[in-house]
This record gives sequence, C-alpha cells and structure tokens, in this order.
Amino acid sequence: MPSKNMIVIGASSGIGYSLAQQLMNEANTVFSFSRHQPKDLSINHINWDATSPSDEAFKSLPDSIHGLVYCPGSILLKPFHRISLDEFKLDFQVNVLGAVSALQILLPRLKRAEGSSVVMFSTVAVQTGMGFHASVAASKGAVEGLARSLAAEWATHKIRVNVIAPSLTDTPLAKNLLSSEDKKEASNKRHPLGRYGQPSDVASMAAFLLSEKSAWITGQVIGVDGGMGTLKNF
Repeated sequence: MPSKNMIVIGASSGIGYSLAQQLMNEANTVFSFSRHQPKDLSINHINWDATSPSDEAFKSLPDSIHGLVYCPGSILLKPFHRISLDEFKLDFQVNVLGAVSALQILLPRLKRAEGSSVVMFSTVAVQTGMGFHASVAASKGAVEGLARSLAAEWATHKIRVNVIAPSLTDTPLAKNLLSSEDKKEASNKRHPLGRYGQPSDVASMAAFLLSEKSAWITGQVIGVDGGMGTLKNF
C-alpha cells in the first residue's frame, strides 16, 4: 500500500508522540508540528505553536494530506470562580482556535486526498459533568461541536472528522494528577476497568480512525476512557 501523508500536531509528547510512532511503523510519511521536536523519532518536524499559529509553517507540505490529527490540549482544574477570563481564553485558543487555524489552511490538501481523515481530542468531562473542569470542558465541548459540523459540511469531499474523548491518561499534561503512588491508585479505582489510560491506548484509536478500516465512520465522539464516561463502579 502506498505511503500516506499524515500530520500530527502535538507529536512531541504523550498521545501525539505515541501516535506518530505507530504511523511511522506503518510506513506512513508523518509530519510533526509542535513547539519541540519529538525525541528519538526520524520525523519531518516543523515548529508550530497553538497559541500563535502560523499559516506559513504549512506551505512546504505535499499537495495531498490523508490524515490530520490535532493533539494540543490543556488540563486547568480550578473552582470556576478562580478561573480568570484570560485562562478561559487561553484554553479556547489551544483547544479550538489552534485547530481552526490548521484546518482552514489544510482544507485544500485534505480535499485533494479524495478520502482523508481528521481526528481531534475532547475529554470525558464534556459529557460527564466533573467539578473544577469548567474551562477545559467548555473548550473541548466546542471541539465536539466543531467536529460534528465539519463532518457534515465536508462529507461531500470525502473528508471524515471524528473526536476521541479520553479519560485521565499518563501524559505530561497529567503529571500533577499522577504525581504519587496514592494518586495513581486512586485514579485506577475511579475507572471501571481498574486503571487510568496510557498514551498508546488513545493513540491506537486515533490510528484506527485515520485508517481505511474506519472508512464509514464520521461525525463521532468516541470515548476511550476505561468505562469512565458510561459505567459506574459499585
């Protein structure tokens, strides 16, 4: 099967890094966009920052892009009254407007692939109300709405758009939530399957959604959350 051109925005760590590894192992041509180059990966890397996105960074890409994954995210957990307006704006910029910027500039290349896939990330906290998650849940809820709208709008171009909604995953963003053995054990117990997530758990779903095996799936928000979003532990 011919190599496909895949873009992973946020491939320098966590889920994005694991996904870039998987895609490269499948002989795809992978382009990384992030503030830092992924370590130990022979990857096509371009510096890009979701807080000040540049259209120029994308101009050297191939004419056709088969897959685009937007991984940047945030975990700002505070009581609502302590979250400043600037913090809300930053979360929205990183999670939503950064994605909008990339999607708009890359749309012509996604169209030329005549069968491409876009994957974005939400959180289990959007559909499952969780205290102290007001800012991240609001911005990720916007991601879900954006994705469903684009899935409808772009279906005629054979561009699929889906969202993955993970629960707590062992990434640099979650380091404070998993900073001790006690916190890790408590996090394990909160998940029906008895453990919090690993980057590869979520990356594997993203790789599936980029592949032809998911060719009839679009407009979906898929929970990869150890059962957190739909099950209760008794």
